[in-house]
Amino acid sequence: MSTLSTDDPLVARSRAVWTSGDFEHIARAYSADAAAFIDRLGLKAGERVLDVACGTGNLTVPAARTGASVTGIDIAPHLLAHACEHASEHGVTIRLDEGNAEDMPYPDAAFDTVVTMFGAMFAPRPELAAAEMRRVVRPGGRIAMANWMKDGFVGQMLRMHVARVPPPAGVPSVLLWGDEATVRERFAGARSVTCTRRPITFLFPTPPTGVVEIFRSYYGPTVRTFGALEPDAREAFARELETHYASANAATDGTTRIEADYLEVLVVT
Repeated sequence: MSTLSTDDPLVARSRAVWTSGDFEHIARAYSADAAAFIDRLGLKAGERVLDVACGTGNLTVPAARTGASVTGIDIAPHLLAHACEHASEHGVTIRLDEGNAEDMPYPDAAFDTVVTMFGAMFAPRPELAAAEMRRVVRPGGRIAMANWMKDGFVGQMLRMHVARVPPPAGVPSVLLWGDEATVRERFAGARSVTCTRRPITFLFPTPPTGVVEIFRSYYGPTVRTFGALEPDAREAFARELETHYASANAATDGTTRIEADYLEVLVVT
């Protein structure tokens, strides 16, 4: 089902970013840690779960395998197609909707648990995304987020992007979702807000030069950044990314293994 309107220029921009690549090639690199994120929630059979900005189903599929009743929503239709394929492969049923995290097509209190992994944090108006997640979860329900932090490996990488192509005027840094004080402010009035720094491992079957090509070809923000640069600036950016990945690479067999971390947020409404 699609309820997405792209009349709003910020929504249209977000859709353009995430449809310009194919996040499937990135999501598979940390699928084990996505499953662990779901495991920690202890979902029950029949529990109503919404995955906001669900992408290719890294959270929706393991959530559905618990017996929960799972819905995923995303702004990019081709990523929903991947999620549908993965659900079929694992023999689970998931409702998948095309839509916008800032204006979701669900009634108030429609879900027991809302989850989002490196997804809702990219909505351009975080106050709207936070309000929508609170609106669609029942009183006493949970919101679980995984967010990149400014000082983490991915946060540093994203800062390299915005140093070259800044966001539109008035759009705050997505990395504020990785700041505990900001998170508590955005969920003010909730029964509880717990923030925990968690490790995550990225596994790529190529050396760092190949990882740069994966991101350059498939990760929407990187695709768009390269597309906005002149040729010389593109090559300089590629070299900076390669140095960043190589400096963190723990593998010695020609592959890339990066140990990073993120902020796990658990809100009880």
